[in-house]
Amino acid sequence: MVTCRGPARARRGAEMAALDVLEGAAVLMGDDGRIAAVGTYRDVQAAGPSAEVVEVQGTLCPGFVDCHTHAIFGAPRLADHERRARGETYQAIAAAGGGILSSVRDLRERDGQDLLNSARRRLRTMLAHGTTTVEVKSGYGLALQPELKQLEVARALTQGAPDVIPTFLGAHEVPTEFRAQPEAYVDLVVREMLPAVQQQGVARFCDVFCEPGVFTVPQARRVLERARALGFGLKLHADELEPSGGAELAVSLGAVSADHLAAVSEAGIAALAAGSTVAVLLPGTMVFLGRATQAPARRLIDAGAAVALATDFNPGSSPGVSLPLIAMLGVSQLRMLPAEAMTAITVNAAAALGEATTRGQIAPGFRADLVLVAARDWREVPYWYGANLVRRVWVGGAACHSPEAPLDLAN
Repeated sequence: MVTCRGPARARRGAEMAALDVLEGAAVLMGDDGRIAAVGTYRDVQAAGPSAEVVEVQGTLCPGFVDCHTHAIFGAPRLADHERRARGETYQAIAAAGGGILSSVRDLRERDGQDLLNSARRRLRTMLAHGTTTVEVKSGYGLALQPELKQLEVARALTQGAPDVIPTFLGAHEVPTEFRAQPEAYVDLVVREMLPAVQQQGVARFCDVFCEPGVFTVPQARRVLERARALGFGLKLHADELEPSGGAELAVSLGAVSADHLAAVSEAGIAALAAGSTVAVLLPGTMVFLGRATQAPARRLIDAGAAVALATDFNPGSSPGVSLPLIAMLGVSQLRMLPAEAMTAITVNAAAALGEATTRGQIAPGFRADLVLVAARDWREVPYWYGANLVRRVWVGGAACHSPEAPLDLAN
């Protein structure tokens, strides 16, 4: 059992490699959906003598937390994928009508039930790969009603498993009708969209895509300061393609996370190391886009920053649902230690959603979110790629994914 027990906060520096691993262990899940006891089988049985016993073989982990996704969308962007193979850049594809704006056009034409049905299917697949908590962003509406439509779908998704945490990303891109007036669109986000989203109570966080050619640092600051005044938690797409000062902005505003960071500056690394903001890295995105560089995970960790990993699941730049696969990329591409990668998809990913006190650990008082993996050694989780080792999943103490035939790739 990989418990990840420890401080109920993001782990930094050397802390990220310190995992609590138990052999022959047991966990007692209470009727309230929380963990009541963890330890040896004998001790846990004594704490719950009348509890139903479920014997399992393999490695038990905290439920995986995907702290950055765009899981509510319509069609996949297959044409974009082909254009990249022909050598077209991200910017050229967007200029030709692809990219985010193509997903915006698609989503605006779909009704909420269609979006809900497809999102439920995707989230069930994520659950089958061990994700028990998932952040879901809007951002493919880019107008008040389509954004609310996405967020209403997110609210409907909160009724099932995995647990869904919604984020408003109205400032994901400048829509076509405002291309010549980006400040006017920022005005719309600040004056109309944010208050409406707050009134409806359909999002916990506000996010902005802060990047040259999208939203500038002053524009992002304006949106996020208004969001903070309305009671939203803050997140930020920062320094993905160019070092623009996004990481520094996130830290200065007390954002829970700064995400992407493939082009973060040394000043940004220093800011993240000194602040409370979690650095959320998305290696699957850079691999799928064919980028030669990745976020500097090693420098961030060694500087003392808290690092999390996420899928960035979306139809254009990261159509992947597996956090174990992302953990593998963390080890092979970002040079993270296996223990650091495990911390990055549990404890630190929970911290990137303001949930470090409730999930990400197998410890008394935490949500009973558990994942059983067909592995003798926990290091197999970020090792085998292309195969799903997850065999059982519990969310809030409830079994949500049925067992399958045993799988053992080590022999």
